[in-house]
Amino acid sequence: MFTSGFKYFFGIGVALATAAVLYGYTTGGNHMGPLSLGWKGGVGEHIGYGLLVGLGVSAIGIALTLIFFRDADPADQADYMGVDYIEPTPPVSGSAWPIVGAFGVGTMAIGLVLNTAIFVTGLVIVAAVAIEWMMDAWADRATGDPVANHALRNRIMAPIEIPAAGVAMAGLAVLAISRILLNASPLGAVVVAGVLSVVILGVGVLAAIDVKINRNAVAGLALTLAVVVLGGGIWATVDGEREFHPHEVHGEEPHDEDPAAGDPAADDQDDEADHAGDDADADADHTDGDTDSE
Repeated sequence: MFTSGFKYFFGIGVALATAAVLYGYTTGGNHMGPLSLGWKGGVGEHIGYGLLVGLGVSAIGIALTLIFFRDADPADQADYMGVDYIEPTPPVSGSAWPIVGAFGVGTMAIGLVLNTAIFVTGLVIVAAVAIEWMMDAWADRATGDPVANHALRNRIMAPIEIPAAGVAMAGLAVLAISRILLNASPLGAVVVAGVLSVVILGVGVLAAIDVKINRNAVAGLALTLAVVVLGGGIWATVDGEREFHPHEVHGEEPHDEDPAAGDPAADDQDDEADHAGDDADADADHTDGDTDSE
């Protein structure tokens, strides 16, 4: 009997395979190419055809895996292993990683249009989410004890994610805040820097003090602050930096620059012209005097 998981993934695989064949014929495929994976003819546009075929094969592979293991059903597994009963594993706990992953995908989409740095930032977020979410799902089904599962997950991931998260958060925060300050006006930059400093200090104090504070609330506040800072950095990067004007020295009158100022050769030429003018005036006076005497 086919299980529900097998039916679901097998149906997706068949739909993707059919879409690949239709896509191949509508993009230039001929003869039996789309049906034979290019063995007896062309498949049309290669990237789209290959992507659909790959996804279809992956879905069918998952369906076959599920039917082999009977969708991880404890009763079927017990019958397969020859035992009376297998303790069922608890359901997977809730996670905030899908929300963070959606933010990363949106950042990548914006970066594809606007800026390479934004795209790389989104790519890093999506990669981190993929690893963290995968480890959480694995740890939830490692044993039947949720406390032991959490400890097992932290034992493996904490030595990696704590320093990596610190470096990534510091780098992203510095980059985003610098973009915001460069976009804001001089007075606005001072205000933004002051407010962010107070908020970051307050979140750090709440996380460090030994009082009865809901850790989830503090984590949610920190996550909200991170989203606001990253969103502001993306907006500031898109909007661009403000115009920077050179500083003017107060107390000096503006004057036109003389391109010949400070040039000794030009000064000599001016002196010679003045002497020539004086000689010409003297000759003119002498000529006038001779004329009067006659």
